[in-house]
Amino acid sequence: MLYHLHEMQRSFLTPLIQWADASSKLFTNPVSPLAHTPFSQRIAAGYELMYRLGKDYEKPEFGIDTVTIGEDTFGILERTVATRPFCKLLHFKKDLGDAAFAALDQPKVLVVAPLSGHHATLLRDTVCGLLPKHDVYITDWTDARMVPLSEGAFHLDDYIFYVQDFIRQLAPELHVISVCQPTVPVLAAISLMATAKDPKLPKTMTMMGGPIDPRCSPTAVNDLAIEKSFSWFENTVIYSVPGNYPAVGRRVYPGFLQHAGFIAMNPGRHAQSHREFYNHLVAGDDEPAESHRQFYNEYNAVLDMPAEYYLDTVKTVFQEFALPRGTWEVGGQLVRPQDITTVALFTIEGELDDISGAGQTQAAHDLCSGIPAGMKQDFVAEKAGHYGIFSGRRWRDVICPKIGEFIRKHG
Repeated sequence: MLYHLHEMQRSFLTPLIQWADASSKLFTNPVSPLAHTPFSQRIAAGYELMYRLGKDYEKPEFGIDTVTIGEDTFGILERTVATRPFCKLLHFKKDLGDAAFAALDQPKVLVVAPLSGHHATLLRDTVCGLLPKHDVYITDWTDARMVPLSEGAFHLDDYIFYVQDFIRQLAPELHVISVCQPTVPVLAAISLMATAKDPKLPKTMTMMGGPIDPRCSPTAVNDLAIEKSFSWFENTVIYSVPGNYPAVGRRVYPGFLQHAGFIAMNPGRHAQSHREFYNHLVAGDDEPAESHRQFYNEYNAVLDMPAEYYLDTVKTVFQEFALPRGTWEVGGQLVRPQDITTVALFTIEGELDDISGAGQTQAAHDLCSGIPAGMKQDFVAEKAGHYGIFSGRRWRDVICPKIGEFIRKHG
């Protein structure tokens, strides 16, 4: 019922939001008489802020058209190389002939993006940082409200099977990077492949800011999962998709509820950001105002998660701690990270990460006891929060080069 009420509210608000957008333009367009009235900039800033706070945010495009390698610039072709009901595998192919591309000798990298509310485009900066020296693929998860019920359910086990399929498709000589939530299913996927002695294991796995063992330095995210019962999540945050979407009737954790949770974690920070945006508009500071727009275009664009997958994750990862306890079974097979012996491991954490606390990702080293010490590496990014380890200056200047060195060392 809540989902239906949300859609009704969106319908009622749409005319008001469009009016605010049009009014903002009337008070800024130089050919409009209103743009030359007193306080026009303040009025326009208020209308634009109203518009951006109330508008519906669609999935952004990656929009990566070129990459610079040394002194040369090459075009980028975004190609879909595999399609599943709940995910597409994208390839950012350099627009070169086969011989010219082979001459670059770039390692093949699979970036496993989170299925945790935001679209894979949240990792745009991650992809851009890797592209100059790597051949990059990424998982692009589908909004569950767009997947018809006829495609069946999607569980955490299915996520693992998808990852295994993509690894096998891209092998050999593949390197896997998982960011945040997927560190757990990726470690499970590779563990199961190692137990089965699969010949298509990747060369390396890099795990960034993920809840491998949420018992280490619990954050507000972890506390919520422990404080609330499984039935609370099932009865409180799961709703059916309404009739105006292809997945009508599918049970999901709606994106708008997830977004409300994101905001509730740091309401003061977001309020301050919007105040600064208003002040930049009034002062005519275009560059910081545009940076605000770009960030929130991404941050406010959310997707629905399949209910089965979300509830499986809550129970398996955050309540039962099945991976670190060694009790997790996938398809009747026990997940045994200790069986991994030939895949090099690199863990990365942010010193100020308030989503995956200190030590949660590093726990992978103890679990992967079969990997020789010389094939393990750990790095803690000083003064970096959760998003700072895969986006922004620290990512580009410090973390991305370290990943590149690690991949070449063990490739």
